[in-house]
Amino acid sequence: MQEDFLHYIWKYKKIQINRLQTIKGETVIINTVGQHNPNSGPDFFNAQLTIDEQLWAGNVEIHVKSSDWFLHHHEQDKAYDNVILHVVWEHDTDVFRKDHSVVPTLELKDLVSKDVLSNYEELFNKENKWINCERDFANSNDFVLNNWLERLYLERLERKSKTIELLLKESKNDWEAVLFKMLAKNFGLKVNGDSFFSLAKSIDFSILRKSQYNQQTLEALLFGQSGLLNESIEDVYYLSLVKEYQFLKQKFKLENSHILPCQFFRLRPSNFPTIRLSQLASLYYEHQNLFSKILEANHLNHFYKLFKVSTSTFWETHYTFQKESKSSKKSLTKSFIDLVLINTILPLKFCYTKYKGETVNSDIIKVATSIASEKNSIITAFNNLKTVSNSALNSQGLIQLKTEYCDKNKCLQCAVGNTLIVK
Repeated sequence: MQEDFLHYIWKYKKIQINRLQTIKGETVIINTVGQHNPNSGPDFFNAQLTIDEQLWAGNVEIHVKSSDWFLHHHEQDKAYDNVILHVVWEHDTDVFRKDHSVVPTLELKDLVSKDVLSNYEELFNKENKWINCERDFANSNDFVLNNWLERLYLERLERKSKTIELLLKESKNDWEAVLFKMLAKNFGLKVNGDSFFSLAKSIDFSILRKSQYNQQTLEALLFGQSGLLNESIEDVYYLSLVKEYQFLKQKFKLENSHILPCQFFRLRPSNFPTIRLSQLASLYYEHQNLFSKILEANHLNHFYKLFKVSTSTFWETHYTFQKESKSSKKSLTKSFIDLVLINTILPLKFCYTKYKGETVNSDIIKVATSIASEKNSIITAFNNLKTVSNSALNSQGLIQLKTEYCDKNKCLQCAVGNTLIVK
């Protein structure tokens, strides 16, 4: 038996509500269960109970055994002086407040239906399952699951907002600067994400603003700061970048000694850092007020058009500075733009909406719903149980579900888990 289950039982009144009595025989009527408190202090604040026809307002504390009150030293903590009911699975001793008054106790073990207990035990019976409910997930209610995934998607956006808020603080609320840092990390993907992020953080965005009117200047800035201009290569384009970067370095007193090195190993040529940095430079060369344009865009096609950029001419016949390759136009693909939207643009728009004190824009949900589902091991495993992910909103929701609920055994806080307990 776990306290989380008892919290669930109390919060949703999954007990024989008409048979409630304290261990002293006093009748208990639940007017309101109170506000669930996930932090330190009593488990439920501001409950209203009628105990033996006397109305009480205060807090409720929940334990597996009554003696846990003393195990947690609540008798010495004034935060528990306002506890009006001690709810336990099994009563084994009377408990007292700091002033030595007895706290009324409600024992639950004979008030919970056998079906609810059986479902709870079955759900948490691990047996090497990928997720606790994998046997029943296929039968989950579509309406409940779809609504839950939308809520989980918003939860995931909230989590990503914390990173954005830290970047905003660092940049003194310069949204364009935050966008650049997040885009840089996104363009680096998993292998070079941290490297590109350290590169973006090394450049004050005012320098990029002054450089973005010339594409070659932008490339010199990004390639130079990334350490990709440190070789001895006899090529006109390469040497012009080196010369331009040396000028920028001296003019703006640039420092790049702490930037993480870029990696080429085990990358497809289209994801080489040279190609991605050139595409990033092209994006900022073509759009001088990128953040404003992102705010104006509210349909997926608007974003595809906005991010339809290619490398500079040199990179149409190269993947590295040293070797020429077959000519090809290296534009951002729709699948890559989708990743940028999922990981950078939509979280940023969500955070900006919050910053402005507005409700979540339905356009964010619409765009997330219109983007194709991501493909990874988590999504594949869920789809093997039940075909559920047909959009980025679903796939992001499923990632949130697996990492923040399934992996942490928070089934009782999950809409799917809740339906399985009372099925």
